[in-house]
Amino acid sequence: MPFAELPGIRLHYELAGSPNVPTLVLSNSLGSNLTMWDPQMAELSRHFQVLRYDTRGHGQSSIPAGPYTVEQLGRDVLALLDQLHLDRVHFCGLSMGGSTGMWLGLNAPEHLRKLVLCNTAAKIGTAEIWNPRMETVRNGGVKAISSGVLGRWLSPPFRAKAPDATAKVLNMLESTDTLGYIANCAAIRDFDVRQSVASIPIPTLVIAGTQDVSTTVADGRYLAEQIPGARYVELDATHLSNIDQSAAFTSAVTGFLLA
Repeated sequence: MPFAELPGIRLHYELAGSPNVPTLVLSNSLGSNLTMWDPQMAELSRHFQVLRYDTRGHGQSSIPAGPYTVEQLGRDVLALLDQLHLDRVHFCGLSMGGSTGMWLGLNAPEHLRKLVLCNTAAKIGTAEIWNPRMETVRNGGVKAISSGVLGRWLSPPFRAKAPDATAKVLNMLESTDTLGYIANCAAIRDFDVRQSVASIPIPTLVIAGTQDVSTTVADGRYLAEQIPGARYVELDATHLSNIDQSAAFTSAVTGFLLA
């Protein structure tokens, strides 16, 4: 169980696949951990060395005092790459992980080969949405919001046909540390690159879900229209499109990165 001792943070990570092929970094959503990428690992590790990690405040990574910023999340990635002696990598992030990817694309593009932004937005939500959610979690823990979040994360058909996978996702969400969740909510709340996202200079794929009410199709299309040359894929999925439509998601990511 590898951990990286980085400036101000202890990150839990896993590295799988051959070191002789390009590395792909996977970055998790708010309220999840690196296991959210389990549906992708068998296929992606056939083509890439896959590095997945628990964002600060999540999973088995440490929980420094918050609030956090997306810049901190991005610098955590850069420090992890440096410690593992990885130079240029592909990066795929979903929701909050996509925010991290945008920060890297704007501030450290020399470290990226290609970028995949999934179910994310140049600005996710508003303070009027985030502040009450943070207060609810502060008072009742993540379990106080888990039912509503699960409904946005996974479609009713998926939940009906895959109860075990759904239970795993719910447990992942509810096991998220209260303070870590709140600190990352602040990072997302304060992140806004609507005026600068067009400056991302690297090949980018944007994936959106037709049923995603958290980061909508309009959000995804905006990113694809703004980022020069970006490709756009729309899946019949909710917010966790990599789980809700895992085969189609994996195919889209793999096809883009191998092209």
